[in-house]
Amino acid sequence: MIQDTTFSIHRLRFDENYHPSDKTRLTTNFANLARGESRQENLRSVLRMIDNRFNDLAHWDNTKRDRYTLELEIVSVEMDLAFSGQSGSFPLIEILYTTIVDKNANKRISGLAGNSFSSYVRDYDFSVLLPAYNKKKAKFSVPHNYGNLHGNLFKSVMNSTAYKQNFKKLPVICLSVSTNRTYHRTENQHPVLGVEYEQREFSLTDQYFKKMGMQVRYFMPRNSAAPLAFYFFGDLLSDYSTLELISTISVMESFQKVYRPEIYNANSAAADCCQPSLKHQDYSNTRIVYDREERTQLAISQGHYTDEHFIKPYHDILEKWSADYTA
Repeated sequence: MIQDTTFSIHRLRFDENYHPSDKTRLTTNFANLARGESRQENLRSVLRMIDNRFNDLAHWDNTKRDRYTLELEIVSVEMDLAFSGQSGSFPLIEILYTTIVDKNANKRISGLAGNSFSSYVRDYDFSVLLPAYNKKKAKFSVPHNYGNLHGNLFKSVMNSTAYKQNFKKLPVICLSVSTNRTYHRTENQHPVLGVEYEQREFSLTDQYFKKMGMQVRYFMPRNSAAPLAFYFFGDLLSDYSTLELISTISVMESFQKVYRPEIYNANSAAADCCQPSLKHQDYSNTRIVYDREERTQLAISQGHYTDEHFIKPYHDILEKWSADYTA
């Protein structure tokens, strides 16, 4: 049966020399940048963007805007298949971990785990299960217990000894806002996260993360073009330090400028009432090579991989465990 020792954590430095491992989801932000002829220039450019944005937000006692640099590690969680009587492991999720280097004080400061989020089971749920379920339906809907297995697996990882030994705090995951929701600016403003936005109906992604035990709030940081969705446990505004929050913003906003420039590299900031759109024309390119269509196709192929190597072989065991699971 799935237990605490089922999960193991591996860490790999993400820098200009990074090469995706065989077990990395190729659709993930960092792996997608590290492929093709422009891989090293892509990596250098996005790392430079991250550092520049961090120094822009952490501007106090930083007159030259060069005091800080970020180091990134890819955190991979593997699931031991011994629970099924089989040998081997399955690559479950990947997140990023940040370390803040203060060059003035010559010290290293722990950042946050989370930031980006990748999951093979999520690929299966969104790219295989959901399309198949809705193939002949007149109105879009989700299957019964949609996201339950993934959510319980994620909560098990967060509660595991492996996670607690590696990280002092629970993760904050930062993603793009939904393109089929409308967001409304509020009067609430945080000194780092910026202006808060609200929306009246959770997106499918919001609901999916709720199954993982996470809440969501939407903030548009200073000098940003659009709000970001922050998924978290506990209290986002008081559980994390200023520099920790800045590390997440600088990493994920830089990724979003590459992957969704129509929204996050727009030439004008989001209005008080905004509906993000990938059809927006007034934006700037980052000149970082990226194929969005290829990423979509990879998500589908990796969803089928998950179905073949994880969902189908262990379906009955996983479903029973998930039905009985209590965090």
